[in-house]
Amino acid sequence: MATVLAVKNLVVNYGAVQALKGIDVELGEHDIVAVLGANGAGKTTLLKSISRIQTIKGGTIEFKGKDLVATPAFRLAGLGISHVPEGRHVFATLTTEENLNLGAYGVRNMPAGKELQKTKEWIFGLFPILKERRKQFAGTLSGGEQQMLAIGRGLISKPHVLLLDEPSLGLAPIIVQEIFRVIRQIHEEEGVSILLVEQNARKALGVARYGYILELGKIAIEGDACDLKNDERVRAAYLGGSKVIF
Repeated sequence: MATVLAVKNLVVNYGAVQALKGIDVELGEHDIVAVLGANGAGKTTLLKSISRIQTIKGGTIEFKGKDLVATPAFRLAGLGISHVPEGRHVFATLTTEENLNLGAYGVRNMPAGKELQKTKEWIFGLFPILKERRKQFAGTLSGGEQQMLAIGRGLISKPHVLLLDEPSLGLAPIIVQEIFRVIRQIHEEEGVSILLVEQNARKALGVARYGYILELGKIAIEGDACDLKNDERVRAAYLGGSKVIF
């Protein structure tokens, strides 16, 4: 499997605190890779570093062999990388459809006119409730609907790589099921490569091919998702049982 995204020896500091301590992460073509870990492990920092909204102290980030370290964040969507951040961050005073339109705003070679409408209809097919809510202000949507909208906005640019940060956070189990159904669908049907940050280890390892577990800014364990599900340390820490420190 060809590598589409490669993070090598990544170091990130927050003042005197080292948040990431030289980690390596790879994502292949048409791949899903999960990044797991407790709060404060460095998962969100990793995604922010890749999307260039977080300054890094050392290491490299390559997309299709191109070094992204000097690339400004606003260029990434045009290159084919889309980031759906933790916390949804929809534009509350804009409608659902206006939020989707903004996902393609100002990006070269992004859908426009009939092509944009076709892409929106594809997203409405993934999340039918968004079509019903298309003229409704995003701030009035439920938490689950806002998460669907955030993912839809990330998909409107038809990315090659999707960075998903805690898509199941704070959602009811039935909505979590729906979110992970769509994650699997866009991967299988559209071939989107997905780097998935999650605390729901069971769900994440259920859709991923490979996984990394971060502990205090370092990779504590990595391996095939099926192996991680059966690893005693992972099972104890994230799949039920007492917490362990790696």
